[in-house]
Amino acid sequence: MKYHFITIEGNIGAGKTTLAHLLAKHYNSRLILEEFADNPFLSKFYENPKQYAFPLELFFMAERYKQLKELVHTKDLFQSTTITDYLFTKCLLFARVTLPDEEFRLYQKLFDIIHQQLIKPEILIYLHAPVTRLQQNIRKRNRPYEQAIPDEYLFSIQETYTNYIKQHNMKTLFIDASNADFLGNEKHVQVIIDALDKEYDEGQHYFTLP
Repeated sequence: MKYHFITIEGNIGAGKTTLAHLLAKHYNSRLILEEFADNPFLSKFYENPKQYAFPLELFFMAERYKQLKELVHTKDLFQSTTITDYLFTKCLLFARVTLPDEEFRLYQKLFDIIHQQLIKPEILIYLHAPVTRLQQNIRKRNRPYEQAIPDEYLFSIQETYTNYIKQHNMKTLFIDASNADFLGNEKHVQVIIDALDKEYDEGQHYFTLP
């Protein structure tokens, strides 16, 4: 395995966690998953975004940092593979969409202090799917608090992610996940396994699923 720290990212409902489980099983990797269900502000945020956005994002940042900081002290990090289903920068990307300017500036100061203490992934797998497909996946997994997520919110998150990836020259496998079925179609997972078997220059490298 060429990469020791792999991160999977994408919009809500893109299939990040499913793919992370499958790749971790294939590579016998350490798996770090976002514990979104532990956030007490999540369902409240979807009911009242303006009131609960700041505590929501602050809680997420604290929990993500708590999970990822352990990698800094893990001696065997470069002797095995770690796969996560989120990028720590996700904190800042979501906050940019959910927070008003003054709160975002405060949040960004906290983020900048914390972010520099963490190890960055060697390669990012970004799953890109149209909002119509994301909504189908969200309905299918049937988490009650997600069922009323507006298209506009998903469009904003999508745009924020793609702009970030274009502006930051990190090594990224950009996967067209429009028809992704990682559980039902082994070929879709194999495309990504084959892609991870190669070395890449910095920047985006685009793949489609059969």
